[in-house]
Amino acid sequence: MKRNNTEQVGDVIRRLLRQEGLETPLNEYRLVEAWKDVVGPVIARYTQNLYIKNQVLYVHLSSSVLRQELSMSRTLLIRNLNTHVGAQVIVNIVFR
Repeated sequence: MKRNNTEQVGDVIRRLLRQEGLETPLNEYRLVEAWKDVVGPVIARYTQNLYIKNQVLYVHLSSSVLRQELSMSRTLLIRNLNTHVGAQVIVNIVFR
């Protein structure tokens, strides 16, 4: 007997995460973890603290030159980070 109401496990898990309000925190965690993959190990070495608040990624950098350089490519970084996660998690980045 064939069942017609089968679902893929991934779809069920995504729906459960969304219902329980865990999808956004999970995506935020994935984005913070993706930072070093997107910017590379050299830039990640100057990064001290990353956190997301109200769809804004706050990045503390130890190099003022790097801070200025990343500020100029803010839009590209936002796009690449969101693409890496597969959802729009952030809309802005603040470099400190």
